[in-house]
Amino acid sequence: MKLGAFSISLAVKDIQKSKAFYENLGFAILGGNINQKWLILKNENAIIGLFEGMFDKNIITFNPGWDENAQNVESFDDVRVIQEHLKNSGIPLTSEADPNSNGPAHITLTDPDGNSILIDQHR
Repeated sequence: MKLGAFSISLAVKDIQKSKAFYENLGFAILGGNINQKWLILKNENAIIGLFEGMFDKNIITFNPGWDENAQNVESFDDVRVIQEHLKNSGIPLTSEADPNSNGPAHITLTDPDGNSILIDQHR
């Protein structure tokens, strides 16, 4: 299964302080909008998202169809194909994509330790 680019989405209390902290660790802004209180930062192949006030806890994120620079990749597994595979494997989903749709969609699930996982396809 090709899950796409991997990142951690961090629920932060103060996006300005978090931005400064991660920039001191060598991360640079890849995308986002600090005025909307969200940023995507990158250091080599490591990607983190900073999100102030958008969710309660950190989320493991995968983006099918994108590489680590948010650029389209030719070959990827559509989120609906991933959804079908997970359901056939007996893995419960907390939200599902419409199996009859195409294009952007997302699914969510929780790992055995309570960590939230977002599989978010943007194309």
